[in-house]
Amino acid sequence: GVAGGVAYGVAGGVAGGVAYGVAGGVAGGVAYGVAVGVAGGVAASRFEAWTIGLLLLLRPRKNRPIPASTAIPVPFLTQQIRYWLRQDWVRGIDNVNELLRYTLQFIPVNRAVNQILAETPSPLLVERLTKLCEHPFDWKLVQVSSASLINLKSGLSDEVRLDTPAHALSAGFWCLHKKDSATAVKAFEITQEIPHGEELYVLAQTLDHFIKAENISAIADLTPLDSAPTPQLRPNTWNAIAHLSNTIHETITVQQSRSIVARSSALNRALGHLDTLQKSKDSLPEAERDLILQITETWQKALLAEAAAVGEQTIDKPIPNPYTIGDPVLGNKFIGRNNILRQIEELWSPGNPFQSIVLFGHRRMGKTSILRNLSTILDADINVAYINLLRSKSAEDLPDFLIAIADKIAAALNIPGPDDEAMIAHPFRTFDRFFETAATHLGDKGTLIIALDEFETIEDLITRGKIPTDLMAHLRGLVQATPQIAFAFAGLHTLEEMTADYFNPFFASIIPIKVGFLTEDSTATILANPGDPDFPLDYSSAAHRAIWTLTDGQPYLVQLIGFMLVRRYNDLVFEQARPQAPVLTETDVAAIAEDSTFYSRGSNYFHGVWGQAAQIEPHQQSLLLALAPNTNGLTLTELATATNLTPDDILPALDLLEKHDVVTQNAERYYIAVELFRRWVCDTNPQRSNPNA
Repeated sequence: GVAGGVAYGVAGGVAGGVAYGVAGGVAGGVAYGVAVGVAGGVAASRFEAWTIGLLLLLRPRKNRPIPASTAIPVPFLTQQIRYWLRQDWVRGIDNVNELLRYTLQFIPVNRAVNQILAETPSPLLVERLTKLCEHPFDWKLVQVSSASLINLKSGLSDEVRLDTPAHALSAGFWCLHKKDSATAVKAFEITQEIPHGEELYVLAQTLDHFIKAENISAIADLTPLDSAPTPQLRPNTWNAIAHLSNTIHETITVQQSRSIVARSSALNRALGHLDTLQKSKDSLPEAERDLILQITETWQKALLAEAAAVGEQTIDKPIPNPYTIGDPVLGNKFIGRNNILRQIEELWSPGNPFQSIVLFGHRRMGKTSILRNLSTILDADINVAYINLLRSKSAEDLPDFLIAIADKIAAALNIPGPDDEAMIAHPFRTFDRFFETAATHLGDKGTLIIALDEFETIEDLITRGKIPTDLMAHLRGLVQATPQIAFAFAGLHTLEEMTADYFNPFFASIIPIKVGFLTEDSTATILANPGDPDFPLDYSSAAHRAIWTLTDGQPYLVQLIGFMLVRRYNDLVFEQARPQAPVLTETDVAAIAEDSTFYSRGSNYFHGVWGQAAQIEPHQQSLLLALAPNTNGLTLTELATATNLTPDDILPALDLLEKHDVVTQNAERYYIAVELFRRWVCDTNPQRSNPNA
């Protein structure tokens, strides 16, 4: 063994001497090789001889072979490692990892690394520790660069020291590796002021926030980090955080969007970001890799729990317009009126007395849509006969009017209607007999709602002499005598506005239900779910807010804006070849509100509100003309000055405008309630353009 060792040593020594001639010369290299060869040969047969020879022959010189069979610190090894690290930190760390891989000399390695880190200037600390933590053979070396080795041997494995920048940085990297993000934040907080220290602090803080989010609501509550600190010491990590931040953005859409398609698409995109992150995991620094992957896996589970299957939709053809303008909203498109429907269900639930109701409110508020959808929300035993009295406005006489109502009742109950000749000869008697037949057909459990839309038409027909004034009293008698049948009226006016005496007894027992503007939440729900389950467009939260501000929740205008937005999207994408994101924005809404086409398409609504302001109380239109240019509203005194009217003239008109939801009051100032109507009054000057109004 000794002979072989000597031969090997001589050969290796000559070669080593040539390579390092500057340091020791050829002779020194040969002498060194012989000595090591002898020592190696002895070590092969006897440990004690190896130790004694090592003590005699080793000198603090480069590239000495280190025995791999003992953890006893080799003399002068700490000095040698310090020399390597001072000369070239990167190559020195590579040598350190090799020593830890092939020997048991952990203690000298740890001492040398700690000593060099202690003397390292602050501007170089983060860069050097980053290299140390890049691919360490043993992560304990990073741990003991902060923790006491004595404490570690005593079992205090979680202890870290934060008393110096070097200790704090080492602790931060170690805690990231152990997925203890909270302690990493504390550690990096101490070193924020040194170069790259702020980047590490923000990184640890961000990951600490992300790791705590374990369900979709918690993810959506996070604040995405949309920009990373510069310059970037860890670009791959910031790329991963960008994917996580994009996931948060998409999750917020999942939580806030009311569109089923938009939620599904956002889920798909969010999972795509997480999948991309997992595929690129090998590019992540080792220190934070496991922590980022744990966040990724947790978020994937949360998102997958939200929906079994999601998919991205591509819009490759014009979108069918799902919004309804002018006509009643029917079927699955009818949403956003749950509060009114609940009131009606309570009144007409089984076991309760069957009472008549009247729906009243602003023009085009959705009263007709409510009446037309009654049959879908009520018990199966409740039959609904819907009659739009506007069609009866041309009625020539009472028989003509009663035939129109009887025909609808007959159709709803699937029974024969009354004989026309008999109705012409004896209208009240024939209608009474038909009414009794209908009640008999209902049996003990069946009920009938006679829904009379636009009920102001009755007053108009009476005024014009087409039907007698005692019609209302006759109808009242029929309803009171038949508890299985009730009326549902719908119209513009409140009951007290039906001024004719013959209405008062009839309406004394009818329950009024006001149909007001939609809430902001209902407005957003209607826009995002217009009845088409495959509707691919979504709205930004700013767009929802802008629409509600413009319309105050007026249902017709909400539908009209939605209709115009879809038209605009199709025109931009498929006519002008200008690609658009499938998310409608505040900018899109503003473009619609400034388009004259919008006002011409909605002219019936605007002229209808303007015309209604000419009824019952005078001066309403004068007040609207005065209010329109003033977005900040006017006080009563200012209105009097602007209109040359007295408060006694103004107050009754203001009161009626408020009841009709045309004007609103806030802090003693009066405003036009609907912004789009205010703009229309300003731009068109309807009194001049429609002098007969």
